[in-house]
Order: sequence, then structure tokens, then C-alpha cells
Amino acid sequence: MMRPDEQPAFAGFMGMKITHVSPERVTAELPVREELNNRFGIMHGGAIMALADNLGGTAATANLPATGGSTATIESKTNFFAAIPAGEVAYAECTPLHRGRTTTVWQTKITRGDGKLAAIVTQTQLMMQKPGG
Repeated sequence: MMRPDEQPAFAGFMGMKITHVSPERVTAELPVREELNNRFGIMHGGAIMALADNLGGTAATANLPATGGSTATIESKTNFFAAIPAGEVAYAECTPLHRGRTTTVWQTKITRGDGKLAAIVTQTQLMMQKPGG
């Protein structure tokens, strides 16, 4: 089982830097480079969603029982508020809205360097415990 502070290769590919991991909060930074932009020179919505999904999965993993298990995103919703231009950094903070036995719900706020809210992503994670866990 991957520890919450360990990240999948995809996070490295994206350029995410996880800055805090706990059962209550996960934070990260992502420099917005050309490869993450849409045709208008701003961070692609899919890149924003991928950042949030990775944080939600990390947060859910941090809430698995000591006996282990895994998680999977089963629902995700994104609201976009402001663009993040190339050359800036996207800052993300993921916190729980609900932590149940079989599902958890996470909200990730993504802000720009000036503190302006760029997006909010709400996602549900399925919590799959190992048998006997």
C-alpha cells in the first residue's frame, strides 16, 4: 500500500509538490507551465481537476485504517472562478466534508498566487478496506 506522503508517478509528471499531508488536510503547489495550459495560455481545467483529484486521493489514503486498503474517486464536481496564467503557481488545499466508513467527501480549494479563488473541486472517494480491517 502506498503511504499518503508517497505520490504516484502522475503527480511528478504534473509537477505537483505536496507540502502537507494529514488526515485533516492536504496541501500542494503546482507551477503553471506551458504543458499544463489550454490554447489561451492559462491553466487547463483538466490540469486543475487532476491536481484536486490527486489531493483527494491522498487525503482519503491518509484516512485509511492502519490495516490498509485503497481508495477510488467515484464522483467529482468542479466550479471554476478565475484563470491561472502560465508562470504563476496554483495552490491547493484539500479538507474533509465527510469521513464515513465507506465513503469520504473532500473539498479542494485552488487559489492563485494573489490569493484569488480559481476553483473548488468536491469529490467523493470510495474507501475499500482490506478484508478483516
